Amino acid sequence: MNAQAVAPHILIVEDEPKLAALMTNYLRLEGFSTNTIADGREVIPAVRTRAPSLMLLDLMLPGRGGLDICRELRQFSELPVIILTARVEEIDRLLGLGIGADDYVCKPFSPREVVARVKGILRRASLSVPAVPDATSPLSIDEQFHSAYLDGEALTLTPLELRLLALLMQTPGRIFSRDYLLGHLYDDHRVVTDRTIDSHIKNLRRKLQTVRPGSEPIASVYGVGYRLDL
Repeated sequence: MNAQAVAPHILIVEDEPKLAALMTNYLRLEGFSTNTIADGREVIPAVRTRAPSLMLLDLMLPGRGGLDICRELRQFSELPVIILTARVEEIDRLLGLGIGADDYVCKPFSPREVVARVKGILRRASLSVPAVPDATSPLSIDEQFHSAYLDGEALTLTPLELRLLALLMQTPGRIFSRDYLLGHLYDDHRVVTDRTIDSHIKNLRRKLQTVRPGSEPIASVYGVGYRLDL
């Protein structure tokens, strides 16, 4: 990393001391700054005091669970969140992603894999320079700087939601199958299901509807997939 640049700060929310120390070491070797929180009740106050660049969030925490933390976080912040969990049941994954988590990693995991995920999300979620909305189009996206506008109004999207919207924008009016969207959102060959896409579409549709109330910005085509209608 550039020595003159401010190192991205990673908040590690993990109550297993050895695992927290392991992730701290790997991240710092890659040039990140870190701090660790073990009690779920301390997370939201810490984020409000010093917003990190990204959060690694365990689900099973003393004081307050990770899903509850993520749910409150999304009420005021689009901070990238990677969930770390030993709860591998599909419903837990879907629930975590459905409330705004950007990614998940199941325990046991490779610290190198987590670092790679962190780098990938931060690369896609750069907020250095906001894009200017395109006055000639109702919807404009700048993936490099993680910004999107609908009817000139800024959208507050997670990195994964922004990528999903960009995919749907590739060909206006085209119906994209769930398999296509899954294959382009998750290029690391992890096992995910159609319900994962449905969860992200639901969240994205709701955010578009805050700008256009009563509209159906993303149409569901039964048995086929989804189409952007703007």
